[in-house]
Amino acid sequence: MAFSIRLSKEEKDLADSYAKIHSISVGEAFKRALFEKIEDEYDIAVADDAYNEYLKSGKKSRPIEKLWDETNL
Repeated sequence: MAFSIRLSKEEKDLADSYAKIHSISVGEAFKRALFEKIEDEYDIAVADDAYNEYLKSGKKSRPIEKLWDETNL
């Protein structure tokens, strides 16, 4: 899939500079940035869901030292 975006001269210069520094194409730079952002937001959503599930369960956390004692670590 291909797409295009409009950039100001300053934005284009910045993107070109970034791509050159990392020895990648501008397209690859945008692709990496897009998927990194998607992955970060996905991770945050999964963590929020897990935390909300934990809160709803009524369980309480406890110090890690107790687990270490119970498992002889």
